[in-house]
Formats: sequence, structure tokens, C-alpha cells
Amino acid sequence: MTNDETPTPDVAAIIPAKDERERIGATVTATRSLPSVDLVVVVDDGSADDTATAASEAGAVVVGHSRNRGKAAAMETGATAVAAIEAREPARTAPRALLFLDGDLEETAANAHPLVEPIVDGTADMTIAVLPAQRSAGGGRGLVVDLARTGVARATGWSPTQPLSGQRCLTRAAFSAALPLAPGFGVETGLTIDLLRQGFRVVEVDVQFHHRVTGTDLQAQLHRGRQYAHVLRALTTRGVRPALPERLRRR
Repeated sequence: MTNDETPTPDVAAIIPAKDERERIGATVTATRSLPSVDLVVVVDDGSADDTATAASEAGAVVVGHSRNRGKAAAMETGATAVAAIEAREPARTAPRALLFLDGDLEETAANAHPLVEPIVDGTADMTIAVLPAQRSAGGGRGLVVDLARTGVARATGWSPTQPLSGQRCLTRAAFSAALPLAPGFGVETGLTIDLLRQGFRVVEVDVQFHHRVTGTDLQAQLHRGRQYAHVLRALTTRGVRPALPERLRRR
């Protein structure tokens, strides 16, 4: 294939980030190395540190919120920014697919190709990354994961391996069909249910990503409590009444 025949990159990466100054530069650099990605947008979701500066210096387009608005809002802001950039590209004939990555993946963001490939070749409408066991210690008891998994299964008949995985790639049609996104930490659960119910093809893909794992201190427990509430809201607003987790039923 000659250079003139080489297809233009057709994926934009969107990275919601809050207070990720120490990691966002490496994440952006790794993401920009992906062959299918020619645009990286970092959404600075009300950071109190220099996340925006570090992302810009690494080569990302940076947009932001003056206050923290949550992951779903950051995803929508990123997609809006991509559409605005594309409106200024007269040579572009089709919208880019959207690759969503967390800001703390650092160098492992370069491993995203298996997540992108099924979208680019047209065999899936949304891919969800299944991560290996993470190298950081900590984590909770899995109550939020259980809630999301059983809720998705009740709503759609499909039981995801990692229902809360935020590392996803979507066609623009799929993303548009899921709007408005479920707020906060319910966004992944809502995305999966909404797209499956509309007949979109959703597949899980093993990807070698690594990121921080939430610990076990009070702040971490409060974080998981918010996650649980947001996922529960995403389910109930979709008419899903999740079962009480088995570990609680045995008490």
C-alpha cells in the first residue's frame, strides 16, 4: 500500500481526568502511539492540580470543567469536543470512533489496540476491556461489581465479566444512541444496558491495562458507597430491580 492509499486514523481517544498530574502525561503519550488514534482529548474534570498542563504538554487537546461534574459528564464533554474539531476538518468524511481511557493507565494505554480493532473492522459496536489482576494492593469486597453484573444480566440476559470497566471503544452511532449517559459512576452500567437493548453488538476483550486500585481506608469506602448508589440509580431508572447480592442474603 502506498502512502496515498493509507487510510486516515479513525479513532479519537477521550481521557476523563481529575487530579492526575503524575500520570496523565505518560497516559497521553502512550495513547498517541496507537496507530488508529490521531486525536487525544483530555477532559480535566475540575482538577486542583496541574493535570491540564501536563496533558497539554504531552500533546493532548485539553478541555475542562471548572468544577468536578463526574465521569459521564466528562465523557459527553469529550465527545462534543471531538465533534467540534471534526467540523473544522473539511477532508473528513466520517466521524471518528471514540476510545475512552482512564487517566492513570500510564504506559499501558499503548496496549489498547485489541479494544480498538473490532470497532475499526466493523465486528462490534462497543468493546469493553477485561483487565488482568491489578498489581496494586487494596480493593473492596466486590459488592458494586456484583450489583452491576447481576443488574446487566437481569436487564439484557448477558452477564459481563467486568461490568464497571471504563476502558471502552464505541462507534459514534452507538455513543449517540446511549445519550444522555447515566450520571456519575453508573455510566458503564447504563451504557451496556442501553446499547444491548437497542441491538448493538457489545463484546469484551482482554487488554493488558494497569491502573490504580482503590484502597480500603475510609475515603475508599466512601468512594465505593457512591459507586454503589450511582449504579443502583442507573439500574432502577432503567426498570431493573437488582437482586440482593448473595453474600448479603446469607447473613
